[in-house]
Amino acid sequence: MFTGIIEDFGTITKLEKENENVHLSLESSITSELKIDQSVAHNGVCLTVVKIDGNQYTVTAIKETLDKTNLSTWEVGTKVNLERAMKLGARLDGHIVQGHVDQVGQCTEVKEEGGSWVFSFEYDPAQKNITIEKGSITINGTSLTVVNSGINTFSVAIIPYTYEHTNFHTFKKGTMVNLEFDVVGKYITKMQQIR
Repeated sequence: MFTGIIEDFGTITKLEKENENVHLSLESSITSELKIDQSVAHNGVCLTVVKIDGNQYTVTAIKETLDKTNLSTWEVGTKVNLERAMKLGARLDGHIVQGHVDQVGQCTEVKEEGGSWVFSFEYDPAQKNITIEKGSITINGTSLTVVNSGINTFSVAIIPYTYEHTNFHTFKKGTMVNLEFDVVGKYITKMQQIR
């Protein structure tokens, strides 16, 4: 369980394919605090630490993960948003994030608005995920509030701190991102479908 509050960047240092799996090695300032078998969200994807070597650690992505996220676009040098699992009893500063990406979306516009930014996204409506105005959305692991919600589109407004301390500053039109929709909204949608 995560909160969507990004702790650090990780930089991809090595990608190694083994059958249909990919082992990803990353360098990060939080590596020294990690341990084997720990869950860490990488751009919102919950992956397990399988190896630690100095200031680098390794996680493994299986085919299911590669098919449903933007991990297959990562390369050496890619900057990844990192968040360790939430501690029981800690403040929930973002919202409840599972680290289970629902689908990939695409950035359609980046607009600067005098010290803040509005990022617009679209996603395939066939999977029946929804957003609501002022609801929560997780983009590359970052907990955000939805503005301008549409049928398969939405926007988020980004403050300078978030812009600088997440990989949002690398987004441009066409950037593919991991989306995790609000878990409460997903349950409500599912209940309505089975009625």
